Amino acid sequence: MTRRKNNLQVVSNSEPKVTIEKSKLCKVKYEDLRNIQPKTQNQRLFFDLYNQQSTAMLLHGVAGTGKTFISMYKALEEVLDPTTDYERVVVVRSAVPSRDIGHLPGDEKEKTEVYTLPYVEICDDLFNHIQPFLRMQEQKTVHFLITSFVRGITLDNSVIIVDECQNMTDMELNSIMTRIGKNSKIIFCGDFRQTDLYKKNDMSGLQKFITIADMMPSFKTVEFSVNDIVRSKLVKEYIIARLEYEEKYN
Repeated sequence: MTRRKNNLQVVSNSEPKVTIEKSKLCKVKYEDLRNIQPKTQNQRLFFDLYNQQSTAMLLHGVAGTGKTFISMYKALEEVLDPTTDYERVVVVRSAVPSRDIGHLPGDEKEKTEVYTLPYVEICDDLFNHIQPFLRMQEQKTVHFLITSFVRGITLDNSVIIVDECQNMTDMELNSIMTRIGKNSKIIFCGDFRQTDLYKKNDMSGLQKFITIADMMPSFKTVEFSVNDIVRSKLVKEYIIARLEYEEKYN
């Protein structure tokens, strides 16, 4: 239908417009996940333990060994698989250097956004998809938590990744362990050599936690060494030199 208004010709289309939700077009699926294979012996050990349905795992050792990367991969592989009962990946980390995140301006999402950057990069590498981390947050496949917000919740049907756990106190690690609900599994990633906690009343609880985990039959532990470093040759050379320095002068 054509009509005139103020000497301008206006064309009106009486057919209804069809609106397609962008989130449905961009939904991340299992098929979008790249096939990742372990690069070192201890990465292979983790893959094997995970595939054996281990419910609690501790990956600790030097930086650059891919602990967080392979944990995210296996967790997302299982959560995105429509044949499993797992509904989401929950990534938990501590707000170091400041534990006063509750006093920062903004809501929980705004306060924690800066801490999600490593996982945004990992997901960019894992998926043939645009903004996969953001899309998975929108579709409730991935949830990010700071330890300041874990009290009072129960994590059911989840694969939980506790990252940079060397920056968590004994109380924080205890709080996380007691949040695990039904049909959930948990993976801890960390290296006590990298802790950012130096105050006497705010010390890392990782070494104590490792000892406790060794007393639990459910926990499977993988210790990563310099032979597992995959980030770069320069990082491997640096960490070897640093370990030699610490052994000689400390």
